[in-house]
Amino acid sequence: MDSLSGRSAIVTGGARGIGAAVVRSLTEEDFGVVVADILEREGRELADRLGDAAIFHVLDVTDETQWRQTLRDAEATYGPPAVLINNAGIVDFAGVEAESPAMFRHVVDVNLYGSWLGMHVCAPAIRAAGGGVIVNMSSTAGLIGYAGVGGYVASKWGLRGVTKAAALELGPDNVRVCSVHPGPIHTPMTAVLSESTAAYQPLPRFGEPDEVAAMVRFLVTEATFSTGSEFVCDGGATAGRTLDLADVS
Repeated sequence: MDSLSGRSAIVTGGARGIGAAVVRSLTEEDFGVVVADILEREGRELADRLGDAAIFHVLDVTDETQWRQTLRDAEATYGPPAVLINNAGIVDFAGVEAESPAMFRHVVDVNLYGSWLGMHVCAPAIRAAGGGVIVNMSSTAGLIGYAGVGGYVASKWGLRGVTKAAALELGPDNVRVCSVHPGPIHTPMTAVLSESTAAYQPLPRFGEPDEVAAMVRFLVTEATFSTGSEFVCDGGATAGRTLDLADVS
């Protein structure tokens, strides 16, 4: 941690939900954090509350020019980049037949291409500064399939794969790259889901953004021998289903 502290961190989708929790957590670790998002009001309010520890920057993660400006501002304000958290993401609740081609591409563009673009732009600077950490926010949808969100599932499986490719490429230069796979978490994105969605899990509840942020913080500050790996925060959702012995004859 000592070699990374005091440098800059960029958190996409940082204005609210999991992203905002990650921003708050990283400021506690002496990073200067860029809250990067298209949600200006929420992002500026969060940065203002955090004072000198954070700034807000408008970022459409699919726009290379905006990425490069975000990186320049991070370096100018807080110094060389140490951490990139690719958290920005969207979902379209539509099945394979119902989802429009345009929306499928948009989901993949934001969730997968946007994260790849962030690594493409920021990895050289992180490497040149002596190393750092990239965390890509995937999902349990990057580990198993879900009906009704085909574009989302495709993007999150793809993000899991490109994480491994980047880890192999960047590891020799002391850049660790891991993916985090949250299950149902209380965020604006999941507000349409019933609480019963989590009823079958070993921990039958939705998680909280701070619980995911704690895992991200661990990856950044403690997991110094981990790269290319999946870290799951899902209440046991991907462990399987409990067998009801009352149904066994």
